Amino acid sequence: MHHGYSFLRQLVLLSLLVSCLFPASLFAQQDDYHIKDVSGFQDSRHHWMDITDHEQVIVPSKDQPRFKPSDVRHIADNILLYQQPNGGWPKNYDMLAILSDEQKAILVQHKDSLHTTFDNGATYTQIEYLAKAFTLLGDKKYEDAALRGLQFILKAQYENGGWPQFYPDVSGYRKYITFNDGAMIGVMQVLQHIAQNEPYYSFVNNQLREEASDAYKKGIACILKCQIVEKGKPTVWCQQHDNITLQPVGARTFELASKASEESAEIVRLLMQVKNPNAEIIKAVKNAVAWFQKVEIKGERVKTIPAKEVVYKFHAANDDRIVVEDSSAPPIWTRYYELETDRPMFANRDGKKVYQLSDVSRERRTGYAWYGYWPQRIISVEYPDWLKKIGQ
Repeated sequence: MHHGYSFLRQLVLLSLLVSCLFPASLFAQQDDYHIKDVSGFQDSRHHWMDITDHEQVIVPSKDQPRFKPSDVRHIADNILLYQQPNGGWPKNYDMLAILSDEQKAILVQHKDSLHTTFDNGATYTQIEYLAKAFTLLGDKKYEDAALRGLQFILKAQYENGGWPQFYPDVSGYRKYITFNDGAMIGVMQVLQHIAQNEPYYSFVNNQLREEASDAYKKGIACILKCQIVEKGKPTVWCQQHDNITLQPVGARTFELASKASEESAEIVRLLMQVKNPNAEIIKAVKNAVAWFQKVEIKGERVKTIPAKEVVYKFHAANDDRIVVEDSSAPPIWTRYYELETDRPMFANRDGKKVYQLSDVSRERRTGYAWYGYWPQRIISVEYPDWLKKIGQ
């Protein structure tokens, strides 16, 4: 009995030791590297389902079925169907859609490398997903596709470190270095994950990892050069910058050259993720946050009100949006601020600049995010935490 008790006691002690050294969370799959989070595909899905886009080669059925986020292999196989010969992906499709045989056949027959892009989450989101799918499932076709996508990213980078919105079609504003809709930041995060040795990119060989790391560093340098400087003081960034001069430029008619709060918040977040930031990065972040604080709008909120339904070319609206006074409202920001003046700014499809939301047509008021809280978490949480982390 004594020896049995001693043996059981040793087992208990051993199990306690193991549980301390190796918590249960380490044995879990950590939500499969968060592969079940498919939110990165949502923007493209929204455009496919809700917005007419004449560049789509297949259109959704009225009740297009979808895979569950847990159907990793099916989703990964879907992603392969959309990959183009040059390694990139087109935008505005639903990667989770369960396609009919006819839809699949059309995709195979219409491979077109002219429509590959980084807009609306395209390409970089697929690469991230395939890398995780390969790590989990071990199917080499996912590795091969992810590597082709990575080569596409590296090939599309400008010598100055930026990325265009589309590649290789760089006509019109597609050639501009694009921060809008997370395009360049999404690409940079893929490269950052590779450079920082995320385990699901362990299949990337040393040479390619070094190329990705160099591209990432060039991208950071480009971002710093694009920061808008006025009267000698760095501020923030535009949605897009000229691919040669790096100056702020407009894109669509209602997207005028300006200081853009949403995209600038995304850029600041990326810069704060840089390990061991140098003085230039620290300065850039501090100046951007100071600008966010300078232009925040207090005592106002955007209210959505019911309105008669109208069907526009790109969306239908059964409501409207107005700005109302509210002393209890948290700080809010407009999407655009005028260069030189920092005046909140809006625009219509005719390209005309206006200074109040009420002067924007209802089609654009309801079809675009003119106000938001994008910098708020940075100011209140992330920036103070970052300052402590870097010892300032």
